[in-house]
Amino acid sequence: MRSRRHTAYIGTMTSRVPSYAPETVLVDAGRPDRRDGASVNPPIELSSTFVGSGEIDHSDYVYGRFSTPAWTPFEEALAELEHAELPGLVFGSGLAAIAAALSLVPRDGTLIMPRHCYQGSLESAGELAERSGFTLTTVDIADTAAVVNALDDVAAASAMLWIESPTNPMLEVADTPALISAARDRGILTVVDNTFATPLLQTPLDLGADVVVHSVTKYLAGHSDVVLGAAVTSSEDLHKRLHSERSLRGAIAGPFEVWLALRGLRTLSVRMERAQANAALIAERLSSHPSVVETRYPGLPGDPGHERAAAQLSGFGAVVAFCTQTAQQATAVAEAVRVWTPATSLGGVESLIERRRRNASEPESVPDGLLRLSVGIEHADDLWNDLDAALRTAHSP
Repeated sequence: MRSRRHTAYIGTMTSRVPSYAPETVLVDAGRPDRRDGASVNPPIELSSTFVGSGEIDHSDYVYGRFSTPAWTPFEEALAELEHAELPGLVFGSGLAAIAAALSLVPRDGTLIMPRHCYQGSLESAGELAERSGFTLTTVDIADTAAVVNALDDVAAASAMLWIESPTNPMLEVADTPALISAARDRGILTVVDNTFATPLLQTPLDLGADVVVHSVTKYLAGHSDVVLGAAVTSSEDLHKRLHSERSLRGAIAGPFEVWLALRGLRTLSVRMERAQANAALIAERLSSHPSVVETRYPGLPGDPGHERAAAQLSGFGAVVAFCTQTAQQATAVAEAVRVWTPATSLGGVESLIERRRRNASEPESVPDGLLRLSVGIEHADDLWNDLDAALRTAHSP
C-alpha cells in the first residue's frame, strides 16, 4: 500500500508487470503529476524537516534521515524498472546499500558469495563476518553444481546467497534463474547485485530474488559525477529492515546527488545501446589481437558465459576484460592510452581502463595482467585505434 509520501509522482507500484517498455519507463517514471503549469521535472527538495504533530510513521515525511521527497522520484522510478512492489531505497553509496543487505545475514549464519565479485562487497563481507560472527563462503558462481552443494551445506534459516552476474572483473555468468530457484527451494535468502546488467538486461526480482542492490554511481546515474547506491525488494519485512539500517546508520543520500541520478537515469537506454555496440566491436577485435592473451566478454560466441548470457540477459553489457602477458605490460597499456581514461569505476559515458590487480584487495585469482574496460559512448573507431596503439607500444621490443 502506498503511504502519502508516494502520491505526488507517477509510477505503477501496483503491479510487478510494468505497463510500458523499460525504455519508456526510464523517461516517464518519477515525474510530477500532470496539471497546467506544473514542472516537467521534480524539484530539488532541500528541507531536512517536515511539519507534523501526530504519531510518527517513518514511511511518511518526518525527518530527512528517514525519508524525503528529494528521494521519492528516483526510488519510485527504480522500483518500477526492477518490477518491485515497494519503493526502492536510495543510499549514500553503493557500498552503503551492500552493507545494508549484508546486515540481513544473522549472527552465526552463512553468506555464500562469488569468489570474483566487486572487491568492496568481498572486503565488506569479510570484515562483517569477523565482527558479526557469520561464516563467509566463496564459490565459483558460474559452477552451478558447486553453488548448490554449498547451499546444501548450510542451515537455510540463517543463510544468504549473494549473486553477481556478470561478475566483476572476470565477467563470469551465473545460471541466475537456477541458483535463485535452488535458494528459494531451501528457504535461503537471495541478494543480486545488478550493477553490471542494470534493469534493462535482467530483473532478478521476477526470478524470485529477495533483494536487488545497485551501485547507482555506475550505469544508472551514468556520468561519473555522483556516489550513490540503492536496494529494492518486494518484501515488506525486508524493506522495513533495510530502511531501518539506512536510517539508524545514517547511510543517506544528498538531494542534489539523487536529482542528478534521476536525470542520468533518463538516458540509460540510449547510453547502454551505444556502449554495448562499442563493447562488442572492441571485444571482437581484442580477441584476435596478437598482444592479447585472453578476452572476456559474454557477447563473444567463444566466451564461457556466452550461451547463458544469451539465454538470460537482454544484452551483453558494456564491460570487457582482457589479459596481457604481464602486469608491467598491462600497466604500460593503461599509461599509453589517450582517448581511454585510466581510472577505476565504470558505467559512465567516458571509456575507462584499469589493471584490476593494482588494487591490493583484488583476489589473487584475478590475473596480474587483466585490464577491465568500461566501454563508453565515444566513436568506436577512435576507441579501438587508441587501444590498439597502446597495446603495440606496450609490447614493442
